[in-house]
Amino acid sequence: MNLFPLFVDLARRPVLVVGGGEVAARKVAALLAAGADVTVGAPALTPQLARLAADRRIHHLDGPYAERWLDGSWLVVAATADRATNEAVASDAAHRRLFANVVDDAGLSTFHVPAIVDRSPVIVAISSGGSAPMLARRLRERLETLLDPDLGALATLLERFRTRIRTRLPAPAARRHWYDALFDSPLMAFLRARQPALAEAALEASLHAPTAPAEGRVALVGAGPGDPGLLTLKALRALNQADVILHDRLVSAEVLALARRDAEFIEVGKRGGGHSTSQDAIHQLMLEQARAGRRVVRLKGGDPFVFGRGGEELEFLRSHGVPYEVVPGITAALACAAYAGVPLTHRDHAQSVRFVTAHCRDSFDALDWRALAQERQTLAIYMGVAGLERLRARLLAHGRAATTPFALVENGSRASQRVVTGTLGQLPQTANAHKVGSPALLILGEVAALAETLHWYGAPPLVALRELSIPHAA
Repeated sequence: MNLFPLFVDLARRPVLVVGGGEVAARKVAALLAAGADVTVGAPALTPQLARLAADRRIHHLDGPYAERWLDGSWLVVAATADRATNEAVASDAAHRRLFANVVDDAGLSTFHVPAIVDRSPVIVAISSGGSAPMLARRLRERLETLLDPDLGALATLLERFRTRIRTRLPAPAARRHWYDALFDSPLMAFLRARQPALAEAALEASLHAPTAPAEGRVALVGAGPGDPGLLTLKALRALNQADVILHDRLVSAEVLALARRDAEFIEVGKRGGGHSTSQDAIHQLMLEQARAGRRVVRLKGGDPFVFGRGGEELEFLRSHGVPYEVVPGITAALACAAYAGVPLTHRDHAQSVRFVTAHCRDSFDALDWRALAQERQTLAIYMGVAGLERLRARLLAHGRAATTPFALVENGSRASQRVVTGTLGQLPQTANAHKVGSPALLILGEVAALAETLHWYGAPPLVALRELSIPHAA
């Protein structure tokens, strides 16, 4: 975040606008709507600004810009067609520690005027930091169609009842639950129908309804592989209702940023060779938080039920009588394959796909290697980067061809995604040569060769180093 967003109360506060043209007139109109005490400095004014000056709705300083115009101002807007004048305004404002906006010059500006969706007192502001104002305006147009026109009426009603709501529901968690129920009540329908008395009565009834103790519950939520655009709507809703979020290390910062800002975030990830939270400790955290009446989201990378130990966590919750639900996520095999341009099944190459985890020696020994080595199937292997040497040896020993294509997808679906391709015989050497690290998913099978022709996301695949020798099957 390169700019800090804030909303400023300019009511009755002096603001200077330097310039008297059409651009300045637009800025003056917005400042007057915010209640500012506006002074316009310019040798000439548009007819609109001249009428405002004649009606004493603005003050007019006639003549070329002078630094003394800044005296007493809280903000300044430079809206002239002369760059030298704009530079002087920006420099003088900086010397006085005043925030200045220079229209269409992000480099000189210390604040930017956003595109606005006005549902007063609810206001949504969109800024591109001055880099792409037309994009900000386009987003505003989209939001205008999405946000209920009567949000302002709702906010005004809630403001009137704010003290009573806080007195009736002093606990923040209980208050949040009450608001959630209120927003799903007929209240908004009454406001849309221009029936404020019925809306107020609905709020009164909700406020005086018996309040039951908050019931804690746990939602196991799949966060997907990292791209926040792959989060489901139900997952997003759960994140915005959560009181506490227990999240894995691999859940991306972009996904976490979509959660409620005032939720409590607790990282419970597991790291090889580093600090880890045991599964028993995670169980106890879920239990303690739920018994305290909190809504808990257990946020897992990918899908909770695909190598995510989600089944163990549900068994624990059920044994302790804790209500729960599961929100599926897009598992890494599906997302990494899609973002690498690799179809997991294909009429000409693979009629089945197997999801496999191979992160420790015990899981290696438990696998059916003869079945895994069969042709015309795709293997999607999770957490296998550290065991590529053993994986290759077992598959070659059980008959899988050394020329079988593979695609290693590192950080799949994220901006840092890399795809490395090659053949089974040179798998570990290729991964080492390109320094592939976790998280990475291995796709092995004939379909993996399609990554080189069907890729669409990020950089093209890195191909195997041709000089690497292919060992013979053991």
